[in-house]
Amino acid sequence: MKTRSSPSPEAVRRRRSMKITKSPASSTPADSPKSLQSPVRSRLRGAGLKGSIKPAATPQSGVGSTSPQPVTQKLHKVLAQAGLGSRREMEELIASGQVTINGKTAQVGDRIAARDVVRVGKRVVHFRSARRLPRVMLYHKPEGEIVSQDDPQGRTSVFDKLPQLRSSKWIAIGRLDYNTSGLLVFTTDGELANRLMHPRFEVEREYAVRIIGRLTPEQATLLTSGVELEDGAAKFDYLSDEGGEGSNHWYRVILKEGRNREVRRMFEAVGMTVSRLMRVRFGPINLPSRLKRGKSMELNEAEIGRLLELVGYKA
Repeated sequence: MKTRSSPSPEAVRRRRSMKITKSPASSTPADSPKSLQSPVRSRLRGAGLKGSIKPAATPQSGVGSTSPQPVTQKLHKVLAQAGLGSRREMEELIASGQVTINGKTAQVGDRIAARDVVRVGKRVVHFRSARRLPRVMLYHKPEGEIVSQDDPQGRTSVFDKLPQLRSSKWIAIGRLDYNTSGLLVFTTDGELANRLMHPRFEVEREYAVRIIGRLTPEQATLLTSGVELEDGAAKFDYLSDEGGEGSNHWYRVILKEGRNREVRRMFEAVGMTVSRLMRVRFGPINLPSRLKRGKSMELNEAEIGRLLELVGYKA
């Protein structure tokens, strides 16, 4: 079990020190653990980045080939990179018959080369220039907002708080439920979103959790070894006691998947109630302590370049 005593504030500052990016003033609650400082970290806590995001496989050329083959990409990846939506949404778009390649209706799984003419409706989609970086936006979500662009109940959406885009759209990298606050990451690149969300890359999600009461050693062991939920077993890869006062107690947890209300359900499975939940990190991106609730900040080119390098993605 990876349970350990809470580190001193000075030790935490030393471990997470890095150049701070300019951002708005902090609104982090006084009774919650301090957020991390730099939006994109050069390394993660513990085992570092290599233990958190698996590199994508690199295709190898055939042995003894004498002529270069044209570079191709999967159609749904190109559409996602163009900012039209996530890879899954693009597969659905292709299946609906709205995409053509060289005048013929495209099929899911098709590959295209730079010479191919791809159309979505009347729009022509090209391979994106390598010099064009995707946009990445961080948002500090407060409780009481939904991560959806369509809500029959008319509740406030996080998308209402983001800058409007003309030729692409914001793709949410992961979700937070209505009563959970903290870091949300958005991008215009569906492939980058896939690199951070797909289970095979095992990207860490880190949360600050306040519960009513305090975990027993037995409960902590269950949470780090595995508890059974209705949709399968789940466990925290890291759990630490962050202290607290009165009936409330804070914990910091890390897991590598993002099932619906998973953190809350795990604590409920051992008989504890979560009174507050905040995501403080998603992969190599952390919640800047100076980013106010309900506010967003866009990563600059240097930060985006560093992010792409960390996740092993060439835009």
